[in-house]
Amino acid sequence: MTIGGSTIEAELASLRTWEAPAPRISLNERNTRIESARERLDAIGADALLVHAGPSLRYFTGVTWSPTERLVAMLLPKSGKPWIVCPAFERGSLEAELAIDAELLLWEEDQSPVKLITEVLARDAVLAIDPLLPFLWSELLGAAFRPLSAAPVIDALRMIKSPAELALMQQAKTMTLEVHRRAARILTPGIRASVVKRFIDDAHRALGAAGSTFCAVQFGTATAFPHGLPGDQALEEDQLVLIDTGCTIDGYHSDITRTYAFGQVSDAIRATWDLEKEAQAAAFAACRPGEPCESVDYAARAVLEKAGLGPDYRLPGLPHRTGHGIGLAIHEPAYLVRGDRTPLAPGMCFSNEPMIVVPDRYGIRLEDHMYVTETGAAWFTEPQHSIDRPFA
Repeated sequence: MTIGGSTIEAELASLRTWEAPAPRISLNERNTRIESARERLDAIGADALLVHAGPSLRYFTGVTWSPTERLVAMLLPKSGKPWIVCPAFERGSLEAELAIDAELLLWEEDQSPVKLITEVLARDAVLAIDPLLPFLWSELLGAAFRPLSAAPVIDALRMIKSPAELALMQQAKTMTLEVHRRAARILTPGIRASVVKRFIDDAHRALGAAGSTFCAVQFGTATAFPHGLPGDQALEEDQLVLIDTGCTIDGYHSDITRTYAFGQVSDAIRATWDLEKEAQAAAFAACRPGEPCESVDYAARAVLEKAGLGPDYRLPGLPHRTGHGIGLAIHEPAYLVRGDRTPLAPGMCFSNEPMIVVPDRYGIRLEDHMYVTETGAAWFTEPQHSIDRPFA
């Protein structure tokens, strides 16, 4: 039995730390990223690159800090060591994580970090600025230098995953799929969504992740809302179950959704589930090198529209994009959505989740992730088999 029949205690007791963890990103790979960024700076006519705290800073430097009101960034000139801009009182914490050889540009609380940057970079320099940098800092830097968007540098590099990145993502996704299997086994009438969420977090930790990065557990009508409803539901017999969760390994994300029957559900729900499965398969088949990202979204919607759903984002139908890029951020460029004409290329990674929503009744989302190869797409995780068999 894959749904129900076990207990929280039994499932957690049988989990062990991941036996063969993927290697972390090496110094050599980070140095290669920096040199590739410099080549792209030349191509766009920029003299330096400013990378804001967050996933992109981690990509280049290993520093895992989240953005705050204080400026923390990497300033990368076209030659010489990178500079790390950081509050002086954070020096010890910074050095404990910094994975590359860099100079420190430390500023005290009563100093302007932008002024310090002007002291190491020529005032007429062309500065490529991280598009995720807050307006406050972008405005000040734009007044001091000749600014342009660093998206052609940062996004272009991060979109294409290396073998090491793919391995880390594979571990994260395989772990989360195992957690999904265990979560299905603990379901029983009356169990609260909060209890399932707590189990999923504990199970991720038992496998060696730092807990769940997010978790949505939805029953019955709540499945009709892509991100759920407020409150703590109790599972009832013959309800639809939707669980969406993920974790990170060395910063690289998983994000998997399963929708299945707890008991018996209507023929209409079963037919919609089959249609969702068909749309997901069509999106996978359309994911081919050289094609624009939007072509994958078109392929999924064509299946749904042929069945009388939609069109476009109308309900019943698919209310959001078919998928998103994933890596160090759970949602990152490029996107499988109309208007994104970024050519698909080997190494790109995407969610494949063309959810079907029947308003105020139910929703079905099957979400697995795929990466582009030289000949097409490959799954990170095996898609769901049927509404009654969520796992192989």
